[in-house]
Amino acid sequence: MAQREGNLEAPTRHPLDWQSDDFYNEDSLNQELERVFDICHGCRRCVSLCDAFPTLFDLVDESDTFEVDGVDKADYVKVSDQCYMCDMCYMAKCPYTPPHEWNVDFPHLMLRAKAVKFTKSGASLRDRILTSTDTVGKLASIPLVDVTVNALNKNNTFRKALDKGFGVHHQAPVPKYHSSTMHKRVAPLAEATAPIEPVAAGDTKGKVALYVTCYGNYNSPHLGEDFHKVFTHNGIQIDLVPKEQCCGMPKLELGDLQAVAKLKEANIPVLAKLVDEGYDLIAPIPSCVLMYKQELPLMFPDDPDVIKVQQAFYDPFEYLHLRHKAGALNTDFKQSLGDISYQVACHLRVQNIGLKTRDILNLVPDTNVNAIERCSGHDGTYAVKTETHDKSVKIARPVVRKVIEQDADFFISDCPMAATHIGNLSDKVEQPEHPMTLLRKAYQI
Repeated sequence: MAQREGNLEAPTRHPLDWQSDDFYNEDSLNQELERVFDICHGCRRCVSLCDAFPTLFDLVDESDTFEVDGVDKADYVKVSDQCYMCDMCYMAKCPYTPPHEWNVDFPHLMLRAKAVKFTKSGASLRDRILTSTDTVGKLASIPLVDVTVNALNKNNTFRKALDKGFGVHHQAPVPKYHSSTMHKRVAPLAEATAPIEPVAAGDTKGKVALYVTCYGNYNSPHLGEDFHKVFTHNGIQIDLVPKEQCCGMPKLELGDLQAVAKLKEANIPVLAKLVDEGYDLIAPIPSCVLMYKQELPLMFPDDPDVIKVQQAFYDPFEYLHLRHKAGALNTDFKQSLGDISYQVACHLRVQNIGLKTRDILNLVPDTNVNAIERCSGHDGTYAVKTETHDKSVKIARPVVRKVIEQDADFFISDCPMAATHIGNLSDKVEQPEHPMTLLRKAYQI
């Protein structure tokens, strides 16, 4: 075999050819899996990331040939089942990503394997429900229903029955539902706020539409108040996206690409219209931002509205940092935050924008943000499934150890699900916070 030389150029992404017949051809898929698995077997740099790589290497090491050709192709699915497409192998580890001639895109190859599996076999009732976040949120946030759902989720007997009969691990924290959704909470704030004349700064227009997300709307509705307070305090007009559905990330991770396409058809026209009206776009959950910044443009590279939305979408702290660089951020902070332990979500890291959350919070006097750039192992559904919960806990342990060592005044993550998962595993965390909540606290607004 030729000497393996890594790619020294920045990784680039090819569009996902998900609508071609070959994409779903099992023989073609298995040939590509064998090719890429052989490269990964010879490298093994990603062994410390998710469980997909240890699973692959164990299959190779336990085969008759000790090579990939000795692995039963029927076992390839065991590898793809462990990939939750955090994208960290692609962005931070793999030396053979394009433009390298070997053209390795492990996450999107796993996505292809998931799509083939879904097309062939569908998904379990549990997985269909867990990935229907918008539908579940609407039902569980009905007044009084939310009280019942939240009470049951705290009941050990019910959780053990749910574990045994439905496959949701009884020790996994599950989100609380609120009948007072983000849309309901922010609307009165918006009505009571004096009109703001948007002022452009750098690449930002000073006028944002907040895509609230399923989790933000039903599970963390207080974040809408924090976002509204912080952005208006900085002279930024902030409005909610008037009509939205799930971004599609949960269905993407399931391999249900047709469902992703349907959600795109519902969301993109609304968002593109807002861009035409002069809005920039933000969202409180990194995975949802990544969906519009990366995954949908790779699935629909020729759709001009998808590209328009991509170019207008920002991580919220990326947006504030751009305003700060242009001298338009309010730095009149009233309260220090002390030491902050900060888990950097994978879907934020792979956006290649740097640690803007840390940089903004470090502007607060007498505040020190200690970033932990390790995966939480949560992935929305991976940490709650009975068969993968223990693995997610194992992946999270290095972060938990760091949080315990730092023993900071606050623990935060841009991803509320990751924050809850880590907080649940650490006796040093009483209440994980979102960075925007702390920024509001620093402003005392």
